[in-house]
Amino acid sequence: MSSILETIMLVCFGFSWPLNVIKAIKARSAKNMSLPFIMLIITGYIAGITAKLMSHQINYVLAAYFLNLAIVLVNLGVYFRNRRIDMESESGHIGISGAVIAEK
Repeated sequence: MSSILETIMLVCFGFSWPLNVIKAIKARSAKNMSLPFIMLIITGYIAGITAKLMSHQINYVLAAYFLNLAIVLVNLGVYFRNRRIDMESESGHIGISGAVIAEK
């Protein structure tokens, strides 16, 4: 029963991450993203995976941990992409829409 409840928790978290990634991709800005928060979540998933491996509980719950970790790693990549876009936009080399604009 505890594995089922743990999986439900992971599925609930898991559904929110793709929505967050889509929102961040569309926003094209890292201004509303938090690198420490993303890293904290990644650390938590790695700890959960490590606990499952150390206790030899290799089952479907472990797959949910790996799937969630993969999606959060995508979110991390989007964060750095958006940060680059922010920096380029601020320096006047590229606009929010991606169009090249004149230098300031």
